[in-house]
Amino acid sequence: MSQSITILGATGSIGQNTLDVVARHPESYSLFAVTANGNVNAMLEIVCRYMPQYAVMVDPGAAEQLRSQLPVDVKTEVLAGEQALTEVSGCAEVDVVMAAIVGAAGLAPTLAAINQGKRVLLANKEALVVSGELFINAARQSGAQILPVDSEHNAIFQCLPDLAQQQVGHMQLNEHGIDKLLLTGSGGPFRHTPIQALSQQTPEQACNHPNWSMGQKISVDSATMLNKGLEYIEARWLFNCQREQLDILIHPQSVIHSMVQYIDGSVIAQMGEPDMRTPIAHVLGFPERIRSGVKGLDFMALSELTFMPVDFNRYPCLKLAIESCWAGQSATTTLNAANEVAVAAFLQRQIRFTDIAEVCDAALQNLECINVDSVEALMAIDSQARSAASQRVEQVVYA
Repeated sequence: MSQSITILGATGSIGQNTLDVVARHPESYSLFAVTANGNVNAMLEIVCRYMPQYAVMVDPGAAEQLRSQLPVDVKTEVLAGEQALTEVSGCAEVDVVMAAIVGAAGLAPTLAAINQGKRVLLANKEALVVSGELFINAARQSGAQILPVDSEHNAIFQCLPDLAQQQVGHMQLNEHGIDKLLLTGSGGPFRHTPIQALSQQTPEQACNHPNWSMGQKISVDSATMLNKGLEYIEARWLFNCQREQLDILIHPQSVIHSMVQYIDGSVIAQMGEPDMRTPIAHVLGFPERIRSGVKGLDFMALSELTFMPVDFNRYPCLKLAIESCWAGQSATTTLNAANEVAVAAFLQRQIRFTDIAEVCDAALQNLECINVDSVEALMAIDSQARSAASQRVEQVVYA
């Protein structure tokens, strides 16, 4: 039976890889809607090739431009605005939602899918970083199924017992014989760069990831390892971890995507080529396996698999993320918002690479921890953090 899919963030790397996997199984999946912010050219190509029922552009001007460029034989209806994102996420006809919008902008449509009990393929980190407890509670209440797409979380998920896989967000790891979850990270492009030289690194160098092809923002996050910090926070909520049950290792080859260590001494690892189509195909087909277009791992071509501990002097953003994770929801929301401001400023060459951590820390120092019990409260914290981060960016620029 064919499943109807909405892809939030269809023009990004996750969205493009999802389309690639879906196209390999036309008998199993039909495209209900695709969304983007303002990339008209990429969306036009997607719509003409895949013929979804709806195409949503957040930017109204981009929506109008897309409408004017659609061939007359293409019957896709073009919608505009943020409200349209939530509508195509929670629509009754939709079975599966790929949540791949980068940043806090993906929170509302992803929550809409959760509230309507959809199967949500979660690639948007911020949904859990910004609203972890609310998000998990909403999923339990609606019966929505959350399947993690991030390669690290998907790897952990694949290494869990069947029963634990049915308890995303509320499993008790010790009841399944699990001692610790081990997230792996490549260390990014500056793994061997002298620490004193980090302040001189350019946006182009930060975006030159050694293993993965990603967008600019997530590439910079990988260089600071804030990306791994956000994944750490995500893992806390997805797998209901305690601090002592979660750890991070540097694994430069990105072949082992993460591991689960059991109390009997066993360690189960998920391995594969560094290609996002593998976890995407896993969650699309779950619990069955489907072809992704990714070749099998050639063990004879592997020279070595190495691991090293995290150096927080090199990755201060990661340390901020771990501390924020256990400080509470307002802290992780603040960190996420401040980082978005800081990375944007770095990409625009307003601040140095090492200033990203400084901006994030300043926003956290400005935080007044409160009890977060609604999306509105989260958005208020998000706004406050962006303001504090922007002020700090100006101070750095004019210092």
